[in-house]
Amino acid sequence: MAEYGYADIAGMIDHSLLQPFLSQDELERGIQVALDYGTATVCILPYYVARCAQRLAGTPVLATTTVGFPHGAHVTSVKVAEARQALADGARELDMVVNISAVKSGAWDYVRRDIAEVLAATRAAGGRLKVIFENCYLNEAQKIRLCGICGELGVDWVKTSTGYGSGGATEEDVALMRRHSPPQVQVKAAGGIRDLDTLLRMRALGATRIGATRTAAILEECRRRLGLPPIDPGTGCEGKSGGVSAAETPGTIGR
Repeated sequence: MAEYGYADIAGMIDHSLLQPFLSQDELERGIQVALDYGTATVCILPYYVARCAQRLAGTPVLATTTVGFPHGAHVTSVKVAEARQALADGARELDMVVNISAVKSGAWDYVRRDIAEVLAATRAAGGRLKVIFENCYLNEAQKIRLCGICGELGVDWVKTSTGYGSGGATEEDVALMRRHSPPQVQVKAAGGIRDLDTLLRMRALGATRIGATRTAAILEECRRRLGLPPIDPGTGCEGKSGGVSAAETPGTIGR
């Protein structure tokens, strides 16, 4: 039985605020959720990155956003421009979508160059890059080839899904991506991860990051299992006793 502290689980989550219909009030409330619960990042609509980074300044929670999202079909120069703008606005990590059409066409030189140019722009600004495969549209050989390309280029994460395709993260895909990626390339699972048990299964298979919209529900369940008090929404406080911290590790959870 593996054991985890609260900070281990909260630190896996990229709190996702990417639905195109979210109002600015909803985006602000979403940022507060990430602050309350101490997630790894807020992955937010690109136009709101600067405001998000402003609110997260001085906290451990990072601002992040997407590139070529959700279809991946932007020309490379547009993806690079998106990346540079997001990084200038304060994003610390980027989630880019591969050119799915090029992958399915076997245009591997194009796919490699597309990723490499966004990676170079990201590295130049000191950022980290996640590469989204959108596995629901790919066969096993294509997924394995993408793992190889991403490993050779040295991206930071390979990621299962946008959450906007015909399917999301599967245990089989997470296991395959971990198996075919070098140790230094991490795996992010996203799409359909709505409860703590699913997150823990993905973690057991090697995922180090999770994209989630149901962050509060997942982490409240985590706290319940650990015997920790619930978070008071909007304050980041445990009832009346103070806020979440990285040192908050009493209790354990089993997979």
